[in-house]
Amino acid sequence: MDFAEARRLMVDGQLRPNRVEDPRIVSAMRELPRERFVPPAAAARAYADADVPLPGGRAVLKPLVIARLVQLAAVRRGERALVLAAGTGFGAALLAAIGAEVTAVESDPALLAIMRAALPAAVPAGAVTVVEAAPEAGHAAGAPYDAILIEGGVATVPQAVEQQLAEGGRLVAIGLEGGPPGRALLVRRAGGTVTTTIGFDAHAPGLPGFVPRPAFAF
Repeated sequence: MDFAEARRLMVDGQLRPNRVEDPRIVSAMRELPRERFVPPAAAARAYADADVPLPGGRAVLKPLVIARLVQLAAVRRGERALVLAAGTGFGAALLAAIGAEVTAVESDPALLAIMRAALPAAVPAGAVTVVEAAPEAGHAAGAPYDAILIEGGVATVPQAVEQQLAEGGRLVAIGLEGGPPGRALLVRRAGGTVTTTIGFDAHAPGLPGFVPRPAFAF
């Protein structure tokens, strides 16, 4: 498969017609080897307009959703970004490619293995710091952050994570409250106050630790 051609078609057919306008994101999506961030058997699906399923009910978010989430966060070069539930690391690589200093938090060993293998071929050494920990707790040791990306669906954003935003910081995630479709959330901290606005409709699988477990029923 010609992955370079697949990236071009993905950018021209999925991103450009759907309001992905930041030239840094467009350029990064054209260059990042997304096929390395999925299981080898799924490489041919890496550029499809769909999530790529991962073990444990997780997924690599489809190209349009991750591109628009990162665009919604309005990350500037040199800002400090935290990626929670980073999965196989594609969102972290995208943020690094547009100039952020990135910390990626993930707890699943299988996904961490893919991430650690994929990142060296995608971004310069040291561009992404990988932390093995529970993502729903954030990463207070490195706080505050200018931008936080939760890479999947959440019922609510944990208050402990909101508190790790710097003044002027932005957090983006896919909110699942209220049922399908999900909605991109933009959480801002300004003047000591946290506000949430809706960005766009989007689907993402619910993330363990960010959505309540189903109640037991007799």
